[in-house]
Amino acid sequence: MDFYLYVKAFHIISVIAWMAGTLYLPRLYVYHVQAAVGSELSETLKIMERRLLKAIINPAMIATWVLGLVLVFWYGAIDWSSDFWFHAKLLLVILLSGFHGALSKWRKDFEADRNTRSQRFYRIANEVPTVIMIIVVVLVIVRPF
Repeated sequence: MDFYLYVKAFHIISVIAWMAGTLYLPRLYVYHVQAAVGSELSETLKIMERRLLKAIINPAMIATWVLGLVLVFWYGAIDWSSDFWFHAKLLLVILLSGFHGALSKWRKDFEADRNTRSQRFYRIANEVPTVIMIIVVVLVIVRPF
């Protein structure tokens, strides 16, 4: 049985899970900024943020990377000599991974009650994964270069 389509399907599923969490976590940070330090809401948001990151976003990112690398190196899904769109996609996925790291750091700041960023900062940050996602999907589907 050829597992290529299964690997591809689970890669897409993991991307969806990664994006869902990456889009939701900064929104939680917007709410967390409004919560008084030590309040019941603040402590509830800390739990929600930790669980979202540890149980959904981190595993989904790892699965996305592993399955993506399997598609590229095991199944040869990319023609390195002519698929220039893939280089742009890879750069954007690396940037998204860096954003993921920033989300982790910001969660630790909230956990330690030392957040110094504003609601506006997190509202703007919330748009970063959306923009990256749109560009990546266009690159994958249209393959403009």
